[in-house]
This record gives sequence, structure tokens and C-alpha cells, in this order.
Amino acid sequence: MSALNARQVLLGITAGIAAYKAAELARLLVKAGARVQVVMTRAASEFIAPMTFQAITGRAVREALFDAQHEAAMGHIELARWADIIVVAPATADFIASTAAGRAHDLLSTLCLASEAPLLIAPAMNQAMWRHPATASNVERLQARGVTLAGPDAGEQACGDTGPGRMSEPVAILAAIEARLGIGRLGGRRVVLTAGPTREAIDPVRFVGNRSSGKMGFALAQALVAQGAEVVMVSGPVSLPTPAGVERVDVESALQMRDAVHDALPGTDVFIACAAVADFRPIEAVSRKIKKSEETMRLELVRNPDILAEVAALEDRPFCVGFAAETHDVEAYAEAKRRSKGLDMIAANQVSAEQGFEKDDNALLVLWDGGQTRLPMQTKSQLAVRLVDMIADRFDAQTSA
Repeated sequence: MSALNARQVLLGITAGIAAYKAAELARLLVKAGARVQVVMTRAASEFIAPMTFQAITGRAVREALFDAQHEAAMGHIELARWADIIVVAPATADFIASTAAGRAHDLLSTLCLASEAPLLIAPAMNQAMWRHPATASNVERLQARGVTLAGPDAGEQACGDTGPGRMSEPVAILAAIEARLGIGRLGGRRVVLTAGPTREAIDPVRFVGNRSSGKMGFALAQALVAQGAEVVMVSGPVSLPTPAGVERVDVESALQMRDAVHDALPGTDVFIACAAVADFRPIEAVSRKIKKSEETMRLELVRNPDILAEVAALEDRPFCVGFAAETHDVEAYAEAKRRSKGLDMIAANQVSAEQGFEKDDNALLVLWDGGQTRLPMQTKSQLAVRLVDMIADRFDAQTSA
């Protein structure tokens, strides 16, 4: 039986193109056994019909604040008291601004103000709107009041832009709801996670690096928090927003990442090495820009430390999860890496034009001692939720043995 069984979820839907995703979220909640009451703003029905949600939840959708049928008995107050949690997905920039200001101008905003239930919002808007200082200020005010954020994700948007602002996938929001209600699978566990690339300086303006965008690592951080974990993310240089609830440590080089990881390790239950750490670095970075006076340039490199292998070799080590990005023979190379480093689990993917670095979608082959699972092509947010579930399974099996 799901931990959401018989919990009462008020699902608010505002006017964004991502409203179509809310139907899948409602279905997942109902499947988990939750009692779901949908409340839509008037404009939200321009994007998706209320009848869709009535068919999924078995309850009539509420839209109007001044509804004679319900308000004779102060129905909005009764509904505010009914909810165990209020979830708004999608939450537009306008809704976030209105809620931050404490306005009660329609049924949904009134319920948010009148209810003592926890509020979780899944932002969805154009990347420029999300980055605007006004939105950032409004989000900061809401978080200071205890409002939980699920997302947003970064990637291609319906308007054609690319960047942060996409609504998180329904499975990720479901996990965030479970965590907010105190039923996350990793509650009380500390996880240290690395993400993104490293840059190894050649001179003050040039570096050796790779094409990692950090998207998978950041999706994992969000999924881990949604499962109740305390997350410290050591990130290389990427332009992604920090997931809510994550402690972020920014670094640039492999040596800096190594130091930050070891500083964060005490008390850690799980270590996930998702970063694409450069295998080599220049022996010495020169202090002045190298001028292109010659036709060729010789660059001498030295191997970087293997952060994951170092952590896995510790006497009192955490549960260790590695990643492997390969262009061919994925399973063979990943299994060899898992065995040589003594890892508890490894997630491997094939790097190609269709998947891997800088993409929003990916597929993974997950290996552990005596077993494996293939996770098919899907968004990195969806993959992260599935992978965190698998990590929790293997961690539980190992700690209970």
C-alpha cells in the first residue's frame, strides 16, 4: 500500500501550457491511493478541460469562489481544512507573485491563504520570467514562509526558448509530495552528490573540459530531496538553478571537487559521483595568456585523482554509486569500472548524437553485484526519480543485511 493512501491532496492548476501534465500528476496521485480534489483558475480551463480531471479523480472540479452550491456552508473554508497538502502544478509567475503578496482574489489563492496545510508549488514559465528578479524575490519570500518548490526543470520550452522554467515531470512532483508529507524513502539520510564538468586551466582564459551540462546531476539532487534526503551537491561550472533544499558547493577543477567532496563526507550515507571529472589536467597552468605565435602548441597533461575510487576505498565508506559514459561496449566497460573501483552500483549510458551530454533525455543501464536494469529513453527528471528509487532499494538491502 502506498504511503499516500487516503491522504487528501488539493491539486491547484493555473493557466500555463504545462497544465496538460497536471492530468498525469492527478492520475499518479489517485493510483497511489490519494483523495484528490482539483481546483482550477478560470484561465486554466483554456488549456485543459475540467472534465478531464473529473474523470480521473471522480470529483467535480472547483473553479469559482462565489459558488452558491458550496458557499452556503462556507465551502472554501471547509475545503481549506480538508486538505492534507495543497499542490499547485503548474504554478505560473502570476500565481507565485499573487501568493507571495498574500492575495485572495479567486478560489485557489483564497484556499492557499486560508489553509494551514503545507503548500508545494511546481513553477512553470518562460525562462526569462523565471530568471527575472521579481520572480526570484517572490520565490524567496514563499520559501521563507515554508513553501516547498518542486522544480523547475531546464530545457526546451513550448515558446522555443531553452533554459530553466519547465514544469518538473509528474513523477518528480509526486516524489516531492511524498517527501513534504514526511514519507520519503531517504528521510534522515545524508547524500553527497557531484554534478557537471570540471575545467582544468591552461592559462587564465583557456581550459581543458568536457560537454557535461550537469542536467542529470541536478535532476538527481531534486529527486533525492524529494525522497527526504539531506543533499550536498558539489557542482562544476554549469548555468542551472539550484534545486530547492539542496546545499550547493561550486567548484571548477577536479582538485577543488576532490577537496569539497572529502570535506562533505563525514556522516554521509550515500555518495553519488555523477560529475564528468576531467581525467587529465595540464601539469602547470601559466599565469599569462598564451599567445598564438607558433603554428603548434605542445600541452603536457597529468592524470587527475579518481575521486570516486578514493571514496569507495575508505574504511568507513558510504554506499557508492558511479556513472559511466561510453561510446561503445557500454555494459562491458561499466561492469569493469564497477568491479575495479568496488562500487555498489553504476549507471551507464551511451554517448551519441541522440543521448548523453547536453541532452534533456537519456537512457541508462544500471548494474550492481548480481543484477542489472535497463531504464529506457526518457527525460532526465524521470530517470532521476527511477534511479533514486533503485538506489534506495539497494541501500536498504545492504544496510538491512
